[in-house]
Amino acid sequence: MFEFLPIPTWDSLHPLVVHMPIGLLLVAPVFILLGALLPPARGKPYLIAAWVLMLLGTVSTFVAIETGEAAARLADRTPAINAVLEHHEELAEQTRLIFSILTVALGIVLVAPRLLRKQWNRIYSTILPLIVLGAYAAGMAVLANTGHNGARLVHEFGVHALVQPSTSPPPQAGD
Repeated sequence: MFEFLPIPTWDSLHPLVVHMPIGLLLVAPVFILLGALLPPARGKPYLIAAWVLMLLGTVSTFVAIETGEAAARLADRTPAINAVLEHHEELAEQTRLIFSILTVALGIVLVAPRLLRKQWNRIYSTILPLIVLGAYAAGMAVLANTGHNGARLVHEFGVHALVQPSTSPPPQAGD
């Protein structure tokens, strides 16, 4: 039987939303690379797709940080948990800043020819996106470290979101 899931509270949303920036921001560089390797006219749609992925991923870092801060206020704390949690929070803020800058940078690359009244050419379609991609590698390392520290909190220290218990009975075999 179909049932609606309860709407989670803000402080229990972190495990749900944290995977959005990870997924989006790790897929975007594939599109940057495709856009840079293809001829300018054929590569531009890939660069635009990469920018949209980056924009969505970057916006979702803001939501992930806010839900993470709300969840952290409720977490049971030990000195070891505090140390990893503070490092995780610092890395998350660095991730947000790095990808905010990278998203703006790629956006500028995409609109610069129009603003400068220049032809869309290899400088804008290949060279500048590859420079952004080089910086993107550093951002991905920070993103991976952020996720790793979050995973340590969950899998090493057992920190988890505080969710309300379900009022429905567990499903029976064959349901």
